[in-house]
Amino acid sequence: MVGNRTGQVDSTRLLIPGLAGLYASISPYSYAIIRFAAGAILIYHGYGKLFAGGVVGLAQHVITVIGLPEPMVWAYFIGILEFFGGAALAVGFLTRPIALMLAVEFIVITYWHSGNGYSFASPHGGYEYPLVLLVVYSAIFFRGAGRCSIDRMIGREF
Repeated sequence: MVGNRTGQVDSTRLLIPGLAGLYASISPYSYAIIRFAAGAILIYHGYGKLFAGGVVGLAQHVITVIGLPEPMVWAYFIGILEFFGGAALAVGFLTRPIALMLAVEFIVITYWHSGNGYSFASPHGGYEYPLVLLVVYSAIFFRGAGRCSIDRMIGREF
C-alpha cells in the first residue's frame, strides 16, 4: 500500500522508493491543492463574465433559453459566484455553501452540454469537463474545507 489512514508512505511498495520523502511531505496538503485548483480555475471565467462583457452573452444565449426569469440577475449571480466564490473556495472560506452552489451550477452546465456528446473537444463542448467539475465540487461539499483553509483557521465550517 502506498499510503494508509495515517498518511504514512510505504516506500517498499513504491516503483521509485526514492520519492517516498516527496510523497510524504506533499501528501498532507494534497486535498488543499485540489480545493485551491477547483476554486482558482473559476476565477478567470467569473472575471470574463463580470468585467469583459460575458454576462450579456450568458444572459441572452443561455439563461433566457433555459427560461429562468430575470436573466441578467442570474448572469451576474453566476459571474459573482465564479469570481468571488472561486476565490473563496480556493482559500477555503465558506467552503461548503460555495461548493454546493457550484455543484448546482455544474449540474445545469453538464445537462446543458449533454446534447453535444461526451468529449469537451466536440463542437460546442461536450459534458466531460463540466461533469468532472461537478464531481469535484460535490466531493468538496461533502468533505468540507479541510486543513490549510480559512474555515479551519476561524474554527467554523459552514
